[in-house]
Amino acid sequence: MLSLFNSKRRKAAIALVKAARARGMSVEDYAKTLSPEELAQYVPQDDKPKVEMPDVALWGLPPDKEVTAAKFVADARVAEAVAAYRAGDWQPAAALLTDLGTGWDRRAFAVQQLGDAAADDDGPLKAWQASGSADAAAVNAQGLVALAWQIRSSYTPEHVSEEQWAGFFRVLEDAEAATRAATEAAPEDPTPWCTMLTVARGRQYENDDFRAVWAELVARDPLHRPAHEQALQYWCAKWFGSHEQMFAFADEALEKAPKLAGLALVAAHEAEDKGVEAWKSDRTRRALDVVLPWLDGEGRDHPANLRDRAYAAKALVANDRCDEAVEQFRVLGVHADASVWAYRGRPEREFLKTRYLACYGATRP
Repeated sequence: MLSLFNSKRRKAAIALVKAARARGMSVEDYAKTLSPEELAQYVPQDDKPKVEMPDVALWGLPPDKEVTAAKFVADARVAEAVAAYRAGDWQPAAALLTDLGTGWDRRAFAVQQLGDAAADDDGPLKAWQASGSADAAAVNAQGLVALAWQIRSSYTPEHVSEEQWAGFFRVLEDAEAATRAATEAAPEDPTPWCTMLTVARGRQYENDDFRAVWAELVARDPLHRPAHEQALQYWCAKWFGSHEQMFAFADEALEKAPKLAGLALVAAHEAEDKGVEAWKSDRTRRALDVVLPWLDGEGRDHPANLRDRAYAAKALVANDRCDEAVEQFRVLGVHADASVWAYRGRPEREFLKTRYLACYGATRP
């Protein structure tokens, strides 16, 4: 079917129809007799030149078809513990959490991954809990939170059914009780308090009540990265804060430690989702100047490394720092599972689009 979007195309289509009729042929049959050069006379070129997509292989990047949004856990030991749990064996998970000790960021990340697995199957967890382990209590609390969010789904509120909301709040009530039990089982551990921050957001705590939970968390670890991520979400406009509160929280975090600088990039993305242009702000540029050295230095093995690189890649492209963005995509490889790619529902496509823009603007290799 010929396109008639503008007068140029309409005139070309009419000319093709006339030529076909003069020969007593249908347009389709007549078109088959034409060479590509002859047919091109009836297909006007677009006014704007087409942009040729860069060959990403020239920059050492994997092919488009290999890019995946499948969940990826870079920490091999955490991945192995989760795999063992899903196969019915909780003991590698128990050994992992014991060995992590007071490495609070890693511990919270491991508990989150194990909690996701427990939400799918709590059979191994029940056996673990029977041992009286405080670590099992922490995983149980996180698992109930993950289960609640599974019931709610990732849809925006208006697309969540009444039945889903009811199940969400019912399970969150159980999660709150389990989380309080976990805090009592390990009073010095900030991990259950990080879980409680998510419970507080889901159960719609008022600001002062949320701050009370936050105070318990920072009393145990003032630089807890996963907890700062949860708190930033609470202070977003889509939950119980505003752009001003969200950015103020991100600014304060940036001043605390380099490992918290990535929160400013998450805030920029959250603001963009609400129609606010924040990627090109001075805040974003300051955050990049802090987070990029951290990613290649002290933060090289941090659980937030790939997440921060994904946000950094998008921020760098927005600020025309495409050579640096390509470097981030080299480390990200095929992994498009970061939430920055998922807000529009097609993470691989968003990843590839941003990667193309990075290569298009980068110095030719």
